[in-house]
Amino acid sequence: MAKDSNVSAVRKAKNGTPLTIFFTLLSIVWVSPIFIVLINSFKKKTFINKEPFKLASSVGSKGGSALEQFFFTSKKSFVHWDNYIGGIEKIDFFKAFGYSLFITVASVLVIIICTSMCGWYITRVKTKFTAGVYYLCVFSMIIPFQMVMFSLSKVADMLGFDNPLGIILVYLGFGAGLAVFMFCGFVKAIPLEIEEAAMIDGCNPIQTFFKIVLPILKPTCITVAILQAMWIWNDYLLPYLVLDIKKYKTIPIAIQYLKGGYGSVDMGAMMAMLVLAIIPIIIFYAVCQKYIIEGVVAGAVKG
Repeated sequence: MAKDSNVSAVRKAKNGTPLTIFFTLLSIVWVSPIFIVLINSFKKKTFINKEPFKLASSVGSKGGSALEQFFFTSKKSFVHWDNYIGGIEKIDFFKAFGYSLFITVASVLVIIICTSMCGWYITRVKTKFTAGVYYLCVFSMIIPFQMVMFSLSKVADMLGFDNPLGIILVYLGFGAGLAVFMFCGFVKAIPLEIEEAAMIDGCNPIQTFFKIVLPILKPTCITVAILQAMWIWNDYLLPYLVLDIKKYKTIPIAIQYLKGGYGSVDMGAMMAMLVLAIIPIIIFYAVCQKYIIEGVVAGAVKG
């Protein structure tokens, strides 16, 4: 028996080796663009054009500002921090970061609260109206954004949504479909007896939702938060169409201002700003990624 088990284990290992090699190579392919952006963010423009796939060499500047001297102990270095310093100054990065952070956090919170309540109500109250709302939410998931973007920009401008507060409502409308679908699937798996017990103890519907249902919805809430945050943080087209970009620039919009006249682009500064832009969302994803599969599987339960 021991020999048979050892033989089967060896066979499984051999069968899994090609898949391991394949997925390792696939992972390298997916990660390589990020690595290329990272190494080019430390190069001067000349080196990026001539040697885009090589590591940064001795391209440090002499002297420099106090911020540069903070990073350097000698006049030469293997990295070129001017891209980061110059990019931050050119596009007013921290102001754009503030707008992106506020819009992303506020939009995600509004989407989670509103759609979780909507999903709970749709699941528990069985009427033609709630069924129609559910199917409208599902239908909204398949409508291409390009079909409504021009009319959306006109309506948003007429309603005064061309500011960070107004665009939150726009994101709520576009993000509600997927979120309601996932919350409805999860709520179907929650025993109704738990809510009935809470109501017997004196909780009204609002208290039942926030004290009983919402804590149980935590895995799906985190999954929805990750998916929506990654979309909203990296979104370029919707803020460009809705926001007054003379006053409010998110990071994706601000980075576009590194383009100069006649098609010239400050590639070094652009690479550096892209690195700074992806760091927060990568950290957020890394912290919460263990909840993604749990929330997606729970949200796919059929009642």
